[in-house]
Amino acid sequence: MALMPVADALAAVLSGADGLPEEMVALDLAYRRVLARDLAALRTQPPQAMSAMDGYALRAADAAHAGARLKVIGEIAAGRPFDRVVGPRQAVRIFTGGVVPDGADAVIIQEDAAAEGDGIVVTEAAVPGRHIRRAGVDFNQGDILLKAGGQLTDRDLSLAASMNHPRLPVHRRPKVALLATGDELVMPGETPGPGQIVYSNGYALRALARAEGADVVDLGIAADTLAATTSGIRRARDAGADILITTGGASVGDHDLVKRALDAEDVAMAFWRIAMRPGKPLMHGRLGEMRVLGLPGNPVSSYVCAFLFLVPLIRKLCGRVTVHHTTESALLAVDVAANDQRQDYLRARLAARDDGALIATPVHQQDSSLLGNLAAAQALVVRPPFAPAARAGSSCDILRLPAD
Repeated sequence: MALMPVADALAAVLSGADGLPEEMVALDLAYRRVLARDLAALRTQPPQAMSAMDGYALRAADAAHAGARLKVIGEIAAGRPFDRVVGPRQAVRIFTGGVVPDGADAVIIQEDAAAEGDGIVVTEAAVPGRHIRRAGVDFNQGDILLKAGGQLTDRDLSLAASMNHPRLPVHRRPKVALLATGDELVMPGETPGPGQIVYSNGYALRALARAEGADVVDLGIAADTLAATTSGIRRARDAGADILITTGGASVGDHDLVKRALDAEDVAMAFWRIAMRPGKPLMHGRLGEMRVLGLPGNPVSSYVCAFLFLVPLIRKLCGRVTVHHTTESALLAVDVAANDQRQDYLRARLAARDDGALIATPVHQQDSSLLGNLAAAQALVVRPPFAPAARAGSSCDILRLPAD
């Protein structure tokens, strides 16, 4: 059976995945959440003309030249508007954020006026409109300032607060359930027995999912029995998981039980095995509304598959407009051999040359079990199927790996 191309597999994973239902959350809980609908300002900012500086509000025509003398008739602080009209040859002491009084059309800063008795002497001519923030200079009521599908930044939260929104409509976070499989796995801190290894995949996968905005349920490690594996699948379904991630047991050996368990639970399989390296035995299916990704057990394969398929799926369920990874160009530091029918993702270190060019150096050993090389890599060099050999200095496509 022909292996499914990576692009087709990703399209299958994302097919029918829409933003999850809307929920309202407090501003302080909305950081990095995704807006479910456009957000309009509930007020105008500033609501009235306000002073941008400490100084004096006056009529510019009365202070058109140095030496003009004006009478000070009051004081305005932020939050305390003045209830009188500024008349000819009058001024009002005003502080930053104070509402510019009726009659005034300029503010001179306090450094450009000298106090004298009950008035001031202007030392620098006033200019109409100077040092005044007009009403609505930031935004007006009804303006759409935050768009649906945007992941909310810290600045967005400040803007939403200024728009007078105490709560925001965001897409519900996807719930990701993670089920590891394998008798050979022991937890970190335990002493592995003969033939056993320390379980590591889940720590990267959970962190990756959480960084993209998902809530994660850890279902632990299932023994290599059909009953234990099917039990884990049922627990994910009963927990209301939007995505079930399995690791291990995805190949074709007698002890690789995940596909058998998925079939036994009536998971509708979309594909099993794709044309990529590392990660050929990737599986995908649906059990009702729950999407299933069966990742390989080798830690590098598991992570690369999660990066390429799980991350875009989480982003789409979160309601984000942009879900795909962005490809960049770099120059190869070393020669690379011709590729076979599988799309290759070479773990690579990145460095910037003095002229700014990005240099990608694939790690020497690309074995899918080598976590040290994965941890040291900053990017994946993407080699399409049947790509010819490439010389050092030639251009290549890269995908940057998460840096935090």
